[in-house]
Parts: sequence; structure tokens; C-alpha cells
Amino acid sequence: MSLNGKIALVTGGGRDIGRSISQRLAADGAHVVVNYHSDQASAEATLAAITATGGSATLHRADVTKADEAAGLAAAAGERIDILVNCAGGMVARKTLAEMDEAFFDQVMTLNLKSAFLVTKAALPRIPKGGAIVNLASLAGRDGGGPGASIYATAKGALMTFTRSLAKELGPQGIRVNALCPGLIGTSFHDIFSRPEGRAATAGNTPLRREGHPDEVAAAVAFLASDDAAFITGANLDINGGLGFS
Repeated sequence: MSLNGKIALVTGGGRDIGRSISQRLAADGAHVVVNYHSDQASAEATLAAITATGGSATLHRADVTKADEAAGLAAAAGERIDILVNCAGGMVARKTLAEMDEAFFDQVMTLNLKSAFLVTKAALPRIPKGGAIVNLASLAGRDGGGPGASIYATAKGALMTFTRSLAKELGPQGIRVNALCPGLIGTSFHDIFSRPEGRAATAGNTPLRREGHPDEVAAAVAFLASDDAAFITGANLDINGGLGFS
């Protein structure tokens, strides 16, 4: 799955799944623009890991929930963006409906859905025929998520629908749009938001009896971004070890 000569932009690319995606795309030959917002140290560690193995990458700080900064990020990538990966997102906090207020709703929806809209809109004039967009949705978008994750799950479900809609809209331009729906992947997300006992139980109920690794998500992104997936668009690909289907 050679990506030689491709330019890739990865939002939230400095840590966890985003870091693995950035490293994998660079290893496959792409020059990767690694976007980060506040965690500069992690982003610099990602850049160092890429360059240490002979890969090519640059860093660009931007808050992708703001239109002007999303536009600046797209411009920083250059005249051409062959691969766009919308990975920025997060749960923010677990809250029941009674605990939420309007500001929290707006924050979670903006972080997970509006960010993808803003970056995709800004990047689109630079995406050529044959380009690929990969969005990072979630199993929560299919099953409603765990306790206190209703708005996060709603945002990810909307991102899945956005993916299908864009696939129809951009297909005639030769641009493919797909999404990944990770289940339990071993990242700081679950270190923060999942209790150890619940996390272990979920892994035990997965047919493969384990958590996923960020590199496994990255491998799927690399496939969807490559010419090997040239006739795949509008897909929301589950990567969850069979969770929810056993």
C-alpha cells in the first residue's frame, strides 16, 4: 500500500490513535502534516519518531474547532492534500442528560463533528481526484455509547452520516470518503474515561478477547487511504474485535 509522493493531513495527529496514524502514513511513504492543539510535547515526540525512521512530517498547531484556524491548517499543508484524516475528537466528560447544559452539548458536538466539517471544507479545494478522506467515528456512534456518553455517541453517529453524505457528493470528483468505527482501543481515552474493571469486562466479552491497539486502527486508515481501496467509499468500517456482534 505505497503512499509515496502523497501529502497527508492528520488532525489530532500527535498522540494515541492520531500518532499511530501519522507514523503509519509516513512509514508508507506519505509526507504527513501532524496537527495538534495543546499537547506540543506529544506532537514533537510523534515528529521525532517519524523522522527517526526516515519518514517525512511537519507539525502545525491549530484549534480545528475554529474556522480560521482550520483554514490556516489546510493552507499550511500546501497546494495539495491527497489524504485527509479527521481524527481530532474526544468525550470531554461523562455526563447524564440531567447533568448536561447547553454549553457542554455544544462543546462535544463541536469537537467531534464541527471540527471535521471545518477542516474538510477548508481542505477540499486542495484535494485532487483520487484523494481520500478518512473520518474517525466510533462504535458509540452505532450503539449509543456507554453511561454518560450520549452526546459523544450522537456526534460520532452524525459523523458517520456525514461520511456517507460526502461520499455521494464528492464521488463524482473522484474523492473517496470513509470512516472507521473503533471499539475498545488501548489509549489514554480509556485510561481517563473507562473504569479498569469495566474495561477488562469489555475486552473479555470481545470475540478476540482483547483490546485493540492504535496501530491496528492506523493500518485500516492506511488501507482506506491507499489505491488498494479505490472502489470503497461511504463505508463506516468497524474495527472492534467483533464487539457488539457476538
